This record gives sequence, C-alpha cells and structure tokens, in this order.
Amino acid sequence: MKYHSVKFAFTFLMGACASLSAQAQQKEQRASPIVFEKKMIASESVESVGVADVDNDGKPDLISGEFWYKGPEFFDRYYIAEVKREREYWDDFATIPMDVNGDGNVDFITGGWFNKSLIWRENPGNNKPWKSHEIDETGNVETARAWDIDQDGYPEIIPNNPNLPLKFYKLDRTPSGKGQGKFTKVQVADKQGHGLGFGDINGDGRGDLIISSGWLEAPKDIMKDKWILHSDFTFEDASVPMIVADVNGDSKNDIIVGQAHSYGLDWYEQTTKSGAISWIKHTIDPFTSQYHTMDWVDLDGDGKMELVTGKRYRAHNGGDPGEKDMVGLYYFQWNGEAFVKQTISHGPYGDGKGIGVYFSIADLNGDNRKDIIVAGKDGLCVFFNRGNE
Repeated sequence: MKYHSVKFAFTFLMGACASLSAQAQQKEQRASPIVFEKKMIASESVESVGVADVDNDGKPDLISGEFWYKGPEFFDRYYIAEVKREREYWDDFATIPMDVNGDGNVDFITGGWFNKSLIWRENPGNNKPWKSHEIDETGNVETARAWDIDQDGYPEIIPNNPNLPLKFYKLDRTPSGKGQGKFTKVQVADKQGHGLGFGDINGDGRGDLIISSGWLEAPKDIMKDKWILHSDFTFEDASVPMIVADVNGDSKNDIIVGQAHSYGLDWYEQTTKSGAISWIKHTIDPFTSQYHTMDWVDLDGDGKMELVTGKRYRAHNGGDPGEKDMVGLYYFQWNGEAFVKQTISHGPYGDGKGIGVYFSIADLNGDNRKDIIVAGKDGLCVFFNRGNE
C-alpha cells in the first residue's frame, strides 16, 4: 500500500514538474522577442500612413500625406494632392483606405485639425492628382478611425473631435455593397474629449464607443436610438484608439489606455463583482510619454495578441511632458500576469523612431508576417517583421 502511495506521489510529482516545465517553456517561447528590420522610406514629416493596393497590381502600397509609395520597394512615389502645412504640422491626421465611390480604385479618408473637416481623396486610377471631397465640416480632427459600428460588415468613420459632438459617418452603399460617394452622419453624444475607442463593454453583442469621460452604450438601433453614457472613468488626454479587449481571459472586455500628451500606459480591468461594472487600474508603463496611438494584433503568429504602441515625436511641437525623452516604438506581450515590454526601436531622434498619430500594420512582402509602418515628424519608416528565430 505504501509502495503504491509513494509510486503515485512520485508519478504525480513528475507529472506536475513536466507540466510546470511545459508552462515555463511556453512562457519562455512567448517572451522571445521578434526581430524587426528597419527601412526608412522618406523624410516627410506627415504623421499618418495607410496601406492599400493603390494601382491594383496586387501588391500593397503606402499612402502618406501628399504621396503614395509603390510597393514592394516603396522607392517610387507619386503625387496625390496638396496638404496644407501649419507650423510643424501637415494638416493630415488619418489615412483610412476605402473605395468610397465604388469604381474599383481604393480611395482614402483623412481629416485636418486646422481645416476642421473630414475629407476623402479620390483615386483617379492613374498618376494624375487626386480630387478631394469634403464629407463634413466636423470641427478640429485630432485623428479618425474606421469601425463597423452597425455590424453590417462595412466600417463607419469616426473622427475624434475634442470638445465637440461625437458622431460617425456611414458610407451610402448600393445593395451589392458598392460605395456611392456620400455619407450619412449620426450624432452619438453632445461632447467628446481627447481619445476614442470601440468594443463591446457590457457583453450584449453590440459595439460601444469609449471616450475619455466614460463609455457610450450602443442601442439596438444605432442609427436612430439614444446612446447611454456611463461616466465610469476619466482618462484625460487619452490615446486614439483606446483598445477594448479581454486582456486577462475572464470573458469580460477591458480597456487599454495611453496618455497621448503626458506620461502613462495602463489597462483597466473590468469587474462586475458588485453587480455593476467597475474598473481596476493596472500600470503597464509609467515611464514613457505621448502614447498617442496603438494597435492590438498578433505579431508573432502564436494566436495571442500583442499591444503595439510608441512615443509620438514632438506631439505639441516640444510642449508636452517628456518631449525631450528618447523616442521609441514598442510591443507588449501579456504573460498571464502582466505586460512585458519589448523594444522595436528606441533612441534619440534619427536613431529611435516614433509612431505619429495613425500607423498601419500589414504583411507588405507576402511572408505571412505582420510588418509595422509608422509615420511622424521623424520620418516615414517600415519595420519588416523577421520573426523570432
């Protein structure tokens, strides 16, 4: 009897050790950093870049400011349209690819802080200048994002207009889904602050909108019914976007927030222990400033998401806390307990690389790895993902 007990205990112990060893190996593999190869594309100081097949040759191109860059080398560039400059800024704070008029050529949507408008630029299908069309005079555009608000399979456009009404714009489409060149505006709230996010907070299957002063619960009819504001938090000058994701795997969506114009990167754990939704703050990185934009994406192909973000260079022309700190681009891996910071690029201007206000992640060279494309006052740059081997 004792022999069997000892044998069982030994077997159990060996099994537990093997399990812990496997977990340790999995954790070690998870933490293995990805290698990125940096390639400077241009010294332009526009702060936004998008990825799309501009010339329909089956290869992704880059769109940034006044030019598009032909892939896969991104050396040849072609003029799009004039972008006005205001002091250190080019008035172009988003690059959202979309075939707006349904002609088979990808156009893009952008917005300006100084022109106070949301516009779309029409791809002529040749190397002639692109025509610009005003969607709406929205007020100052910090940046804009595209999310499928009404869950019809097509994204809507949501500009971040600090201190102005929150609204989204739905592209009018034919029954077959082709864009018709015009948008329908829907106002969601009377006021928004700096920062914007989208995701299902309360688990009802509908995507809610997150602003710096709370979250707006989506109604059943998002085009007509009232959105309900829940003033659960104050995030000050929050990032665009704020990420809505189930960080810790408890089947409740949490919120990841960067401070766009000061120090701090945090995640807020959603809890419903008291019967109502509440939030617990967890620090990710308090030592870096100007986390203005971010993305939640599987960079290494292991089925788990990473947080990609970085420091915006000269966000307020040198006026923000931490402006003179080193600039950088990073990704963070969740290890089951906390976020682990991995450096893609870090250093002084010209060595490290910032992230701008709108960046893109896409497989540029067909190797099934997601590359990172960043613009900013410190130039336009691609970081090719070479994997973690």
